[in-house]
Amino acid sequence: MSGRELAQRFHADVVGPLLARDMPGLRYAAGRLGSGSDVLGLDDETSRDHDWGCRLTLLVDGPDRRAVPRIRELLERELPDSFQGYPVRFPVTWDRSLTHKVEVETVAGFAESRLGVDPTGEMTALDWLILTGQSVLEVIAGPVFFDQTTGLAPVRSALRWYPPDIERYVLAAGWQRLSQEMPMVGRTAERGDELGSRLLSARLAGDLMWLAFALSRQWAPYPKWRGTAFRTLGVAADLAGPLAAAAAAPAWRDRESGLAEACEVLLKAQRARGLPAPASAVIPFWDRPYRTVDDAVREALLAGVTDPHVTGLPASIGSIGSIGQWVDSVDVLSSPARRTAVQAAYRAWANPDAV
Repeated sequence: MSGRELAQRFHADVVGPLLARDMPGLRYAAGRLGSGSDVLGLDDETSRDHDWGCRLTLLVDGPDRRAVPRIRELLERELPDSFQGYPVRFPVTWDRSLTHKVEVETVAGFAESRLGVDPTGEMTALDWLILTGQSVLEVIAGPVFFDQTTGLAPVRSALRWYPPDIERYVLAAGWQRLSQEMPMVGRTAERGDELGSRLLSARLAGDLMWLAFALSRQWAPYPKWRGTAFRTLGVAADLAGPLAAAAAAPAWRDRESGLAEACEVLLKAQRARGLPAPASAVIPFWDRPYRTVDDAVREALLAGVTDPHVTGLPASIGSIGSIGQWVDSVDVLSSPARRTAVQAAYRAWANPDAV
């Protein structure tokens, strides 16, 4: 069975009855949330070699936080050693002890442990900019089997996608990244640097895939599953061929053509979303025989931004975007605490005189 199915049965047959017996009246939510391929519904036999098993998340509302240690004590004392042939107490990569892996938290505490910020209150622009797609998916993507809380559903709903002005800002940053390096695909190849050209083109194909998620209003998972999740997007059928050419075509002109075609597909999707879009995404790069993304694409998006926390960013950093658009360190992106610390960089850039 899948990890989701195992978690649901584990709650229905073991954890739920325990709570009903010893803590009647407790209002809680149970689901398979957090890390793990099974949260996304993508686990298979290979997934079972680590961090897979009887995992479950139990959440209570903030006013019921005093119940958290009582639930933990009950589970530690009463959970069986195994369930349907799977151990209940087993090591995982972040906790090598033989303990049960039922996470018990408040809604706010669990969400903040994944996001780095508390989404139960009003989130600032900088809060949104330090979120990664994977961190949000760990809160909203997994199934919830039982929910009597008042807080979990609103949090999952609020995190479905960026607010409109933040969305325009990160989309503008995505187009800016393309315009900055797309002309280099041809320039490097013509100078005899075929490897450099291929690496640039492949990276830009990755940026285009990220834009495809953003224009589909879908959070992109971390790289292990990004290509798999991409195939579920409505725009994927039109993008798959151009992206494959951009990443792997032997000749640089064919790679550049793949990039250009993908840009036009995405601009069409942007227009269909009702977002501003010029007639064409790609223009010649000065008098050289290369192409690039027209700055008008980015400028049209930013022109509609009214949030002062976004418009207040200096023009020189106005298209940096979210943390996942300029940081590629796994140790930063996977750490909520480190991502939160990066807010200081955004503040320093926005207010250089205060540093």
